Amino acid sequence: MNDLLRKKDVLGCTGLSGSTLYELMAAGKFPKPVKISNRCVAWPANEVEAWIAARIAERELAQ
Repeated sequence: MNDLLRKKDVLGCTGLSGSTLYELMAAGKFPKPVKISNRCVAWPANEVEAWIAARIAERELAQ
């Protein structure tokens, strides 16, 4: 089963600000959230982890 991360958790584990998170989503460079209720969204943990891993891989390629 895949865990869901709320916004504060996503910001905490990525180090992004809220505005940067939404800019990246609008540009298609960060996973979009899943609507879990009328006023609540969350991000699948495996998608956020994959995004972080891709940033690390980019760093390794740049060296």
